[in-house]
Amino acid sequence: MAKRIKNRDRRMPIMRAHAGGMDIGAEEIFVAVPDDHDQEPVRRFSTFTSDLYALADWLQHCGITTVAMESTGVYWIPVFQILEGRGFEVFLVNAHYLKSVPGRKSDVSDCQWIQYLHSVGLLQGSFRPPDEICAVRTLWRHRQSLLQMAAEHILHIQKALNQMNVQVHHVLSDITGFSGLAILDAILAGERDSLKLAHLCHPSVKSSREKVAQALEGDYRPEHVFTLRQSLAGYRYYQKQITELDEEIRRLMKSLPSSPDVQTQIPDRTKRTRYQRQGNDPSFDLRAELYRIAGVDLTDIPGVSAMTAQVILTEIGPDVSRFRNASAFASWLGLCPEKRVSGGKLLSCKTRKVKSRAATALRLGAHSLSRAKDYFGEFFRRMRAKLGAAQAITATAHKIARVLYHVMRTKEPYTETIFHACDEQARERAEIRLRKQAARLGFQILPTATQAS
Repeated sequence: MAKRIKNRDRRMPIMRAHAGGMDIGAEEIFVAVPDDHDQEPVRRFSTFTSDLYALADWLQHCGITTVAMESTGVYWIPVFQILEGRGFEVFLVNAHYLKSVPGRKSDVSDCQWIQYLHSVGLLQGSFRPPDEICAVRTLWRHRQSLLQMAAEHILHIQKALNQMNVQVHHVLSDITGFSGLAILDAILAGERDSLKLAHLCHPSVKSSREKVAQALEGDYRPEHVFTLRQSLAGYRYYQKQITELDEEIRRLMKSLPSSPDVQTQIPDRTKRTRYQRQGNDPSFDLRAELYRIAGVDLTDIPGVSAMTAQVILTEIGPDVSRFRNASAFASWLGLCPEKRVSGGKLLSCKTRKVKSRAATALRLGAHSLSRAKDYFGEFFRRMRAKLGAAQAITATAHKIARVLYHVMRTKEPYTETIFHACDEQARERAEIRLRKQAARLGFQILPTATQAS
């Protein structure tokens, strides 16, 4: 066994006497416990499942109640789940908090240092939603990967058509729609008559059949037809996978508990635009399921679609009480400035670099409000003129995040009246400030005829 760390500074009070520390790798795990809990306080375990159960047994034998580990890739997930199932309090620690400590040259010293920091209460656990939310989240993330792979095959289809000079994209907005797929199937079946191919279009296609026929006149070489056939088969394979996955997601979401504040029917929307199902939305009624789980219609918030609300609920869960207030929630998402001051000098006030799917979804929702005729649209345009487009997106996403936190915490439907009241208060404060300043200069401010009426 490697040599233990000597001359460790023990002046700090021990906050967790039964704390352990882990350094997790792809093939082996090093675990450290306090020196007085076992004759060998540092042990090495393999990453096989049987070894993970042996690790949990040894920690229970040593009397350990809480364990800290670094969030390294995805290797921590099975260890976390097994230890949490055994009743341990597991802290998943951001590796950024530990990487700047000098003098740690091995995995043994790493796990000992993590154990020491955890025992004196200097480590904070990362947020992780409940197991049932994590299960749904895993499937939704897998669905996103399938959508990306299906999109790759659409690009291959488009490339094969371009190489054959079949410019169907000029007359059809969606090559994978009803008309596009019918034309592609006919081409692969051997049909080369452009007029017959054009008449396969759905009646709702706005382009004339003569123009469609012109676009379908191409150089149908065998090698390009072959690549088209394989690309279309790959696209349909992933579409089948997505359909099966949607059914499993629907089953898992049905198993999630309903919010006690949910009503029998979704209340009417206050958005000016009506709800429309998007092309990549699942086959089941996602908006109704999200309302049942959250207890409030999140899609009523500007910039929050059904897919955005799904990301929020599956990445965080319906319970946001883990965050003490809306500011802490926005900080966790990385949507607020992080001031760095040294020697009384402001070094930086940029937002933290985080990889959060929820934050990305909120930024996309904020970007969609650039032309909205509501409070958020006006706020976005005002911030864009003042700070620029990138910072305006972050500022608007921050405001949406605060609204989301309030709606999910109080279960009160979204209403825009509070923003108008705040604007009115700001206008009144500005008027009082101007009157006081004018009075100090010996002037008097009088309202115009329009304001007086």
